[in-house]
Amino acid sequence: MKNIVIAAGYATRLGELTKNFPKPLLKIGENTILGRMLDDIDQIDDIDEHIIVTNHKFAPIFEEWAQQQHYRKPLTIIDDGTETNETRLGAVRDLLLAIEGLTPIENRESLEDGSPIENRKPVNQKSFEDDLLVVAADNLLFFSFQEFVDFAKEKQTSCIMCHEQPSIEKLQRTGVVELDEHNKVLGMEEKPQQPKSHWAVPPFYIYLKKDLDLVRHSVENGCGKDAPGNLAHYMVEHTTMHAWPMSAGRFDIGSLDTYYEAVEKYG
Repeated sequence: MKNIVIAAGYATRLGELTKNFPKPLLKIGENTILGRMLDDIDQIDDIDEHIIVTNHKFAPIFEEWAQQQHYRKPLTIIDDGTETNETRLGAVRDLLLAIEGLTPIENRESLEDGSPIENRKPVNQKSFEDDLLVVAADNLLFFSFQEFVDFAKEKQTSCIMCHEQPSIEKLQRTGVVELDEHNKVLGMEEKPQQPKSHWAVPPFYIYLKKDLDLVRHSVENGCGKDAPGNLAHYMVEHTTMHAWPMSAGRFDIGSLDTYYEAVEKYG
C-alpha cells in the first residue's frame, strides 16, 4: 500500500505565514503537522512508501525536509510543476500525477496549452498497481491510521472516513454520507443544503488496487478536480465503498486562528 499525501495547495488563508512556506511543514511543538501524521503511518506494516505531492514553489523545501527524515519506508517528493494558487492542478489531478508518473506542468503557459494533465504521458516513473492510502496534510489526528487500514481489510472495499457532525452549518460545508447498518455508503453529497445524515467526511481515503482503473479515468469521466472529496463522491457512485467512523477526533488546521490554537493546545 502506498501512502499518498496531497500537499500541493498554497494555504492562502494563512496569509504571510505560508506565503513562502508549506503549511504541512509548520511546527506544532517539536514536530511538523505532516511529521506527526507520518510518524503514525510509517508504523503500518502494509505501507511500503510515502509519496508527497507538492507544487514547484514548495518542492525544494519539502526536499530539504525529506533529507532530514529517517522513516522506515522510502519517502518520495513529487513536484506538480505549478507555482501559483491560480494555476494549481487540484487534488484529484495531483493524485493522478502521483500514481501515473505523468509529466509535471512546467509553467503557467504549458498549463494553458490545451493538454490536460490526465492526457499527458508517463515520464520519470512507472505507474503502479497498489492499494492507496490518500491523506490531506493539514490535520492533527488523535487516532491511528492502522484502524482505518484494518477496517478496509475487513470490508475488502475502497473506504472513506466519517465522523458525526451535529452542526448543520458545518455539514453544509463538507461532504456528507448516508450509511446502512454495515457502514456501506449508500450515497454522498458535497456541501448539501439539506444534509441527509450527520456523517461528515474528512479528507482521508483508501482506494484498493481493484478500483484504480476508476481513479485513473475519473477526471475524463466528469469527476471534479479541485478537492479530494470530488473523487470520493465519484467513487461512491461507481463502486462499493464503506465508511469507517473515526474512533477519536481530529484538529483541522485551516486558518491562522486554528494554527495558533493547535500550537497552544498541542505544541
